[in-house]
Amino acid sequence: MKNKKQPEIRLQGFEGDWDQLELGEISDKVTEKNKNNEFTETFTNSAKFGIMSQRDYFDKDISNEKNLNGYYVVREDDFVYNPRISNFAPVGPINRNKLGRTGVMSPLYYVFRIHSIDKIYLEYFFYTTAWHNFMKLNGDSGARSDRFAIKDSVFKSMPIPYPSKLEQQKIGSFFKQLDDAITLHQQKLMNLKQTKQGFLQKMFPKEGEKVPEIRFPGFTEAWEPCELGKIVKITMGQSPNGKNYTQNSDDYVLVQGNADMKNGRVVPRVWTTQVTKQAEKGDLILSVRAPVGDIGKTDYDVVLGRGVAGIKGNEFIFQLLVKMKQNGYWSKLSTGSTFESINSNDIKEASILAPKEKEQKKIGDFFRSLDETITLHQRELDLLQETKKAFLQKMFI
Repeated sequence: MKNKKQPEIRLQGFEGDWDQLELGEISDKVTEKNKNNEFTETFTNSAKFGIMSQRDYFDKDISNEKNLNGYYVVREDDFVYNPRISNFAPVGPINRNKLGRTGVMSPLYYVFRIHSIDKIYLEYFFYTTAWHNFMKLNGDSGARSDRFAIKDSVFKSMPIPYPSKLEQQKIGSFFKQLDDAITLHQQKLMNLKQTKQGFLQKMFPKEGEKVPEIRFPGFTEAWEPCELGKIVKITMGQSPNGKNYTQNSDDYVLVQGNADMKNGRVVPRVWTTQVTKQAEKGDLILSVRAPVGDIGKTDYDVVLGRGVAGIKGNEFIFQLLVKMKQNGYWSKLSTGSTFESINSNDIKEASILAPKEKEQKKIGDFFRSLDETITLHQRELDLLQETKKAFLQKMFI
């Protein structure tokens, strides 16, 4: 035991320094091989999704079932280190088997079984970056830049902060409750988005029909067919010279594609001093290059790059374009081309159905309200995820 320390944020009722143990003092490496192919399910350890069935992750079996007797047996609550590095896991992820069943994993993984420490506390410790510095100091990615190399004997010497058993349990419980709240918000958000998708299909006419399945009271007339370019102004983008791009937020916001949009809104990322084609605050922005058909709104006057088009349309038109993307309208136009894209004529000549202005407003207002609810839930979810991230940084050492 060495280097007693305290975290920046502490749960109420706990004080004093934490102890420190080596990983090898609270765990044992699993060396149990899958004799006689007793277990046939191969697991993988994903940086983003944790330990899961290889078949679920890759949509097929990568390992050969006949050669699984050389694989390690991974039982419930075993921890697994995956040396493959990624943006999500710069030194490789460590995750706990929470599948509730036993499987096998390649000998490339380091599997360990813990004792003398709370499993949920340790799981969340490995979600932090507190152990990354030890890995970087004692291992390397070597010639294979996608795989991290560290000797087992060194890996086992990794320092693990060790508070009292009760504090470990309380920390684990705190983060588990936070994750449960995040999962609940994710489910609510997904349900809202699915609800909107359902309404989009029912409140706009199906192919071959001229009236929608669901309609506001008082509206009975058939919707009129027309070309999109006949009822809205469309401006195709033209990219400024690259030498005029800046990071100065006092310059013009440049929108080049869906990388400049998030949750249906333009998010400034690049600016320019050169004005080519423009869209004004409140206009719609349509992606004309892969992924074709993504649609958003701009809260700024922007310069349009060649990957987008600006559309002067109301809320009804915006929701109609959302539905067209959802139904794969644009992808059908670009099928067969080497580079997925649509041109000015594709957009202007797009065949649509539109009701009278009064009904357009009713439909637009309905979906705007639904979108605002979705945005609110998205912000609450983002806040919870940021809160978790901050607590992970401050509640461990």
